[in-house]
Amino acid sequence: MPDHPTPVTAGATADAVAPVAAVDRSEEAQVLQAALRSGAHVLLEGPPGTGKSTLLRQVARERDIPFVLVEGNAELTPARLVGHFDPALVLARGYSPEIFEDGPLLAAMRSGGLLYVEELNRIPEETLNVLLAAMSEKEITVPRLGCVVAAPGFGLVAAMNPFDAIGTARVSSALYDRTCRISMGYQPAEAERAIVALHTGAPGSAGSTGGAAGPEWEAKVVELVRATREHPDLEWGSSVRGAIDVARITVELAALRGVPATEWHVGLAAAKASLTGRVRLHEGCGRTPEQVVTELWTRVFGPPPETDPPDGAPDSGEAGPGEP
Repeated sequence: MPDHPTPVTAGATADAVAPVAAVDRSEEAQVLQAALRSGAHVLLEGPPGTGKSTLLRQVARERDIPFVLVEGNAELTPARLVGHFDPALVLARGYSPEIFEDGPLLAAMRSGGLLYVEELNRIPEETLNVLLAAMSEKEITVPRLGCVVAAPGFGLVAAMNPFDAIGTARVSSALYDRTCRISMGYQPAEAERAIVALHTGAPGSAGSTGGAAGPEWEAKVVELVRATREHPDLEWGSSVRGAIDVARITVELAALRGVPATEWHVGLAAAKASLTGRVRLHEGCGRTPEQVVTELWTRVFGPPPETDPPDGAPDSGEAGPGEP
């Protein structure tokens, strides 16, 4: 008998990292908990980096129930979602239930766990229709396998970014009619500072090593990232993940260059690497992401010092060789 997908234990990770709690999401956690207890399905809607996955893992861990994670994309066909018969074994043994390989949907239904679908609006319409049937009836009929009834506790939690229109489809009203929607915007600045500290080991965080750049510097990095969300040249800005990467890369780059982590050019180089791929320019603005990040870095951290940049460091504001 083939191995079926094993539901993920809430809070467990591949590298055995201790579970992280969602910061400043107590209200959303309570509403999600109540919705799941009532038997409702839930849609978490918000920009990337707002803690949707972390929130679900926290709630599933508190309820001590498994969940099955599936990434939504154009390749998620109904067969990949539901499961399939092993072709080689079918030739030898026919369509026997024992040789059916469960997909993530059936794994969640049989275990009475949560099916967590990321990037819901990237799923093909025919796959979404399978989800709708399972959500409505709590059962699904699979050709040659029969009817699979969900165990008690089964529910679907889906997440989507409403601002990303590339490679996405409009979610139908049928899905909204079958879900309770929880909107998750960006957290306040204080919460985002706590998130960065949690991931960088700054003072006051779990596993603190003291933080190489200090909490005041990290607070400015958070200010920088939040400013990208309001810049007139940007269609959208970076999530708090950008601030985490700026802080981490700055520490490592400073060590490589043998300078303090607060050195102006080191931080700017880390910010360019961390943020330019996370922001999107308005069409026709006539600027590069590097120029916008440099502008914001100067606004938050002040102008560059009256010294040449360290060896190996590019200049701070103008485009370097090969850049537009």
